[in-house]
Amino acid sequence: MTLDQDTRKLLYKIAKAYYEDGLTQRQIGARLGLSRIKISRLLNQAREQGIVQITILPSQEPNADIERALEDRFGLQEAVVVSPNDYSTAEVLASLGPAAAECLVRGLNGDEIVGLSWGTTLHAVIEALPAKSWPEMTVVQLLGGLGHPVAEIHGTDLTRRMAQRFGAKLRLLPAPGVVKSKLVRDALIEDPQIGGTLAVACQADIAILGIGIPLHGSVVQQSGILSREEIVELMDDGAVGDIGLRFFDRNGRPMDHEVNDRMIGLTLAQIKNIPRRIGVAGGEGKLEVIHGALAGKLINVLVTDDITAARLLKTEITKLSNQLVTATRD
Repeated sequence: MTLDQDTRKLLYKIAKAYYEDGLTQRQIGARLGLSRIKISRLLNQAREQGIVQITILPSQEPNADIERALEDRFGLQEAVVVSPNDYSTAEVLASLGPAAAECLVRGLNGDEIVGLSWGTTLHAVIEALPAKSWPEMTVVQLLGGLGHPVAEIHGTDLTRRMAQRFGAKLRLLPAPGVVKSKLVRDALIEDPQIGGTLAVACQADIAILGIGIPLHGSVVQQSGILSREEIVELMDDGAVGDIGLRFFDRNGRPMDHEVNDRMIGLTLAQIKNIPRRIGVAGGEGKLEVIHGALAGKLINVLVTDDITAARLLKTEITKLSNQLVTATRD
């Protein structure tokens, strides 16, 4: 559409006032006798006509493009990719912890319900949290306690420490994470304190989640949370990992295993109802489990390392290529 001279002059005047002089749309409207809504429409028209051309300079942050690629490919709210000094477990954790802590904190107003699972990675996140004073916030445990052998990485201790860092209310789940039978589990969740905490956990606005792998010799086995036989059964059935001890396969589908009937904590379906779910994982051996969590939409924010991020994208490209070949053959 060709503009007349007066309209083009008006668009130029409004654009200069907004983009160069820093006036608000309301201030410009007051000067020109136009409503704020009208000013907004004219600014859009100025962009459409090429009077205003917005240029985004290339990022100096090396991981910005790969973060955007992950967000686009997996439909994530956000991806945060770090580059450790080396890829030892200790260095990866040292990089993931502060990055995930920053990602969590900048998304908080101070009045949310924040849930968290457990694990070594979340221990690194808690260590990196800044001190806050958010008395209207509630920090809630998503999975029952898992014993004392590695207590500092289990949900009870992590939840307590996060609440202390944030100056927030604390809601612990006063029960074991795994019990001996479904009968015991059913009886315990009838307790008002336990059932009430689970109800609060279901209302969480944001969750910070570790993503584990059921390897022999893992914390899950070493601390007696699950037996070696149970881990073998899960792996033989196709489990690639867990979130909050809820195991899933390579497509992110929950595993049908009797251990679920003995668990006191949120299910994967309940976790998926939490609006912002930050999954923190990286390093050697985590590719398949992270991909499963992404495929099943179990998380919608990912904090990982750059090598794992590149491998995730490569896996998706290979997957799409294979699907295309199969479709062509059919």
